[in-house]
Amino acid sequence: MNEIKDFLLQLSLIAVPMFSYHLFFKGHLKNKNHDLLVKSAFWGFSILLCMSFPLDVGGEYRLDIRIIPLLLGTLYCGWKTGIFLSFIVILYRLYSGLDLGFLNTFLTLLVAIPVILYFQKSFELAKRNKRVKIAIFLSFYYCLVGVFWLCILRGFASMNIQIQTIHFLFVLFSTWLFTTLNENIREIYQLRLEIEDAEKSRLISELTSVFAHEIRNPMQVTRGFLQLLKEPGSWDKKKDYIQISIEELDRANDVINDLLSFGKPSTSDHKKVEVCTEVRRVINIIKAYSMHQNVIIEANLSDNCWIDANPQKLKQCMINILKNAIESMPEGGTVWITCRKTEDGFVEIKIKDEGIGMTKEQVDSLGSPYYSLKESGTGLGMMVSFQIIQSLKGKVRVHSEKGIGTEFSILLPGT
Repeated sequence: MNEIKDFLLQLSLIAVPMFSYHLFFKGHLKNKNHDLLVKSAFWGFSILLCMSFPLDVGGEYRLDIRIIPLLLGTLYCGWKTGIFLSFIVILYRLYSGLDLGFLNTFLTLLVAIPVILYFQKSFELAKRNKRVKIAIFLSFYYCLVGVFWLCILRGFASMNIQIQTIHFLFVLFSTWLFTTLNENIREIYQLRLEIEDAEKSRLISELTSVFAHEIRNPMQVTRGFLQLLKEPGSWDKKKDYIQISIEELDRANDVINDLLSFGKPSTSDHKKVEVCTEVRRVINIIKAYSMHQNVIIEANLSDNCWIDANPQKLKQCMINILKNAIESMPEGGTVWITCRKTEDGFVEIKIKDEGIGMTKEQVDSLGSPYYSLKESGTGLGMMVSFQIIQSLKGKVRVHSEKGIGTEFSILLPGT
């Protein structure tokens, strides 16, 4: 029973570093050399752990599965890592004592490593199933070489053969297990990258169709009125045509500005900003528009609500959300704005209206570039607002009920 526990410990000493790399470093290291260095370090760490906690058999034999990290590290990382890992094995074994065990390890590596390095390129270019077969074959060869040198150095005792056979079978099983696991993880990671690329392509396609439609409409209207200017008619009517054309061009320009704001959100030029002061400025900016819509803005703002932000982007975010709140009340109403500092150090901005409200499905769709409850909307204004808040490491919570109203709660980290 103790032998089984020791073998399971050996498995865990390989599994933990391997999964730690995939969990914390895979895909996060953009530099290939740094990624290779980290992978080599983890495989080397596995070798040291396996050799530090071997399985003792009868006090004379010390068995471990160092071949697994040595083999997989060489096959997946290349010949440089293979040489590096081989030196780790030799130096650590030499540190443990210059005996027959060290000689056996040295001679086994001397014969086996060149063969492993020879197959490394074939392994790198092979498909998944062939990779597993190559790894199993090489571990079989390594163990065979180890048994051969053991029998040469210690003699052909039945005890030697029995112990090495058990070790041999366990190594083959472990090689199959970890190679298969590693290939599965690699496939899942590659599949995730493909899904992300497909999602980016889908979003670009949707954005393209939205902007093509939104920009084409005002351009066609402008072109039509410019053609009418060529026709005979009164100057007053032509002035109306020019004014409508200018308004349509302004609308196209707004759509383009939204696209640029979404594509390149400003994360620089941050400075200490007093949020309530900026909210008051936003209210002054939009006050005329709210009065025209028969909407009253009620504000309850605290002082000393400081954050690190770009004030222009913060105002743009507030204007987008406040404008949506005003437009959600076609018959007029009241918008309430509060700003305060929470006990956990955040600055909370709440914007509440008594407009048409939204369903849960509509709330979940907020921020999509092609989703808007307004007939002439693209959804970009809300999308840009969400991105600005995200760039400030903030959070947005939306609570809405159909026919009752909507409340936006924005939490921004204070300073």
